[in-house]
Formats: sequence, structure tokens, C-alpha cells
Amino acid sequence: MTTTLPIRTSTLLAAFVAFLSTQIDALALEVAGYSFTAPSDWKSSPPSSRMRKAQFSVPGESGKDAETVFFYFGGGGAGGVKANVDRWMKQFEKPEGQSVATETIGETKVTYAQAHGTYLSGRPFGTKTANPGYAMLAAIIEGKQGAIFIKMTGPKKTVEAHALKLKNMVKGSLSK
Repeated sequence: MTTTLPIRTSTLLAAFVAFLSTQIDALALEVAGYSFTAPSDWKSSPPSSRMRKAQFSVPGESGKDAETVFFYFGGGGAGGVKANVDRWMKQFEKPEGQSVATETIGETKVTYAQAHGTYLSGRPFGTKTANPGYAMLAAIIEGKQGAIFIKMTGPKKTVEAHALKLKNMVKGSLSK
């Protein structure tokens, strides 16, 4: 009996280490030469389309989660900053609290866009679902290998609660 205990303990330890390493890897990703580390309470999930480089579920109160998605299309892909911000604002019936601000972190320009109201989710050119009380915070990083688009959408309280985490993640990736 005592001979199997160390084997079971080592097996459990190996399984636990493997689990931790997959969780750490799920929160760290590289996009267009930049390394991002998602906040530890965000949960990585498989991208739901080929357009998405990565996606995370962002925890909210009472299971009202938001979603953060990374998009990268290479150099010159997906249009410019203004075209994307305009398209994202049109995903709201009547966007409220619209704000667009650009800052430079290190040598890289980052544009943050935000709005709230009734968000119309769904695939482009497909059926839309109205989500009242939603918000969006997006960052467009004008990287050397092309723009990186990070977009968080979900219940307004959840997006607001995680806004600083998203901005710190962006800042951390560009400060390395």
C-alpha cells in the first residue's frame, strides 16, 4: 500500500503541473510580434471563427460575462483605424458615451474606442440579436507587422469592471 502512494502522489503532481501549464499558456499569447498576458480571471476558449486569433470569457456578476477577442489580419488587413471604429459603433442601435482616444505607448500608437447601449451581436450580414445594456471597449494597436484589434463586449458593468485590466494588458505588451 505504501509503495503505490508515492506513485499516485507523483502522478497527481504531474497532472496538476500539466494543468497549471495549460492554464498559464492559455492566458499568454503572441500576436504579430507582441506578447500578451490576459488577466488571470479571464478564461481562454477556442476561437469561434478563423478571423479570431484568440478569445476570452470575461467574468461578470451573476454569470453575466463579457467576451474579449483578438483579431489580426496581417499588414494592411481589415481597413484602417477609423473604418473599424465606425463599423464597431454601428453595431449599437444608438451608441451612447462614444469615446475615441489615441495614445502612444513606447513607439506604438493605440486607439481606444468605447460606447454603450443596445449592442447588435451576430455575424456580419447575418441575423442580429439586440443586447440592451451592453458596452464595448476596443483597442487598435498599430503594430509594425499590422494592426492588432482587441475588442471586449458584454454587459456594461462587466466591461467597465475589466476596462483597466484590458488597458493594462495592452500597456504591458507594448512596454516589453
